[in-house]
Amino acid sequence: MSEKKCFTDSGIEINKVYYAAPTTEQKEIPGEFPYTRGVQPDMYRGKLWTMRQYAGFSTAEESNKRYHFLLSQGVMGLSVAFDLPTQIGYDSDHSLSEGEVGKVGVAIDSLEDMETLFSGINLEQVSTSMTINSTGFILLAFYVALAKKQGADLKKISGTIQNDILKEYAARGTYIYPPKPSMRIITDIFEWCAKEVPKWNTISISGYHIREAGSTAVQEIAFTLSNGKAYVQAALAKGLDINVFGKRLSFFFNAHNNLFEEVAKFRAARRMWATMMKDLGATDEKAMMLRFHTQTGGATLTAQQPLNNICRVTIQTLSAVLGGTQSLHTNGYDEALSLPTEDAARVALRTQQIVAFESGASDTVDPLAGSYFVESLTNEIEAKALALIAKMDAMGGSVSAIESGFMQDEIARSAYEYQRNIESGEKIIVGVNKFQVKETNTIPGFKIDDSIRTIQSDKLKELRSKRDQEKVTMLLQAIENTARSTENLMPIVVEAVENLCTLGEISDALRRVYGEYK
Repeated sequence: MSEKKCFTDSGIEINKVYYAAPTTEQKEIPGEFPYTRGVQPDMYRGKLWTMRQYAGFSTAEESNKRYHFLLSQGVMGLSVAFDLPTQIGYDSDHSLSEGEVGKVGVAIDSLEDMETLFSGINLEQVSTSMTINSTGFILLAFYVALAKKQGADLKKISGTIQNDILKEYAARGTYIYPPKPSMRIITDIFEWCAKEVPKWNTISISGYHIREAGSTAVQEIAFTLSNGKAYVQAALAKGLDINVFGKRLSFFFNAHNNLFEEVAKFRAARRMWATMMKDLGATDEKAMMLRFHTQTGGATLTAQQPLNNICRVTIQTLSAVLGGTQSLHTNGYDEALSLPTEDAARVALRTQQIVAFESGASDTVDPLAGSYFVESLTNEIEAKALALIAKMDAMGGSVSAIESGFMQDEIARSAYEYQRNIESGEKIIVGVNKFQVKETNTIPGFKIDDSIRTIQSDKLKELRSKRDQEKVTMLLQAIENTARSTENLMPIVVEAVENLCTLGEISDALRRVYGEYK
């Protein structure tokens, strides 16, 4: 009888037993290059990861209530979800916004909405992450304009805009402009933030959505780090200092159920990025450190037996913590059915708190280091991911790999393989293709009312009636002119939002210059 073979979800064969791996003899030290064992010498003994729950829905008023609830429950940082029209640059009253306003996130049309969203929240005292890409520069402008109104010191405000457009072309689809002008906007943000808001993370290079689209763990880090390299090269071509902007690059990864593969993936990614940045010319240690946020895997949640998702999220939380994450969002058990209810959001946060304060996982740095299995897996993931990056480099890098459809095809192939394995029963998903029960769903759904669009449209009507229209027209024209020049776009965009230009109007000004990517 032939011996059973086991594989990780990336297809790496798992040996029956592991013996000492080479890295255990190299005596890598946490907080030192190449940071395999973590970016801090004492990791969570010094400071826990930021517990950052992702939330946003309906109107700014409703989302503001949820933020206050999460802060009262012990959340350490906010993470804003925006609705689809906000993500692709349409005001709520635009015809293409119909049916989508406030659905998958909060609707933000103007500086006034941003004020409402953060009402009663001091921007100097909270770190805010915003999952926004094509319109990331406008949301950052709203946030900065609001901080100025609050009298905050811009040198002290901290947070992150996702701002990773390459993965939008490859996996997620919320792009507006073609790749080249999109990259120009991103490097403008790098340059402007270095001077004006130095503590702001100007990009969160995201593997999360690549994984959600069906990639393997190996593809997730290969494609993400390759995209990261493209952003660094674009910034260097603009003449920016890698030791300055490099410190403000952050990453965003997914955490799935294959515990050991996920831990090894995080360790390998740190080592690979440190070496890449060194090769690109970084000499400052902080510019070589891969700092990352993790979110538990949305695609792993099941609508069947949804309470099982609490267990899945716990395993994923452990993988992120054992892998050395800097901040973490845990999904609600009901998110395969709807936006999370308050109860589900609380359980998700409590999962992080129990791991932090009761499991002992945070008591020592890189607890799985020296495990023959984990060290060997770290090496194998790194080798496979580097081979994939080399293949894309030969094509001319990430932008070329995306334009030729290579990245998209690789993800689609992996997604197909994974689904085929579930349908054949080779991959067991508890409650889905095995251990099923007859179900009656008693989980309360979280529904968004379609009247949100009317509310937002009325606000826009009032806003347009009271602002200085002549000034608005002048500023929108100035944005177009700046886009045609080599000047930095951010100062004029900040001035425009301060004078109540809307998100849709600013996006349209750039559409007139750059066109839309099809």
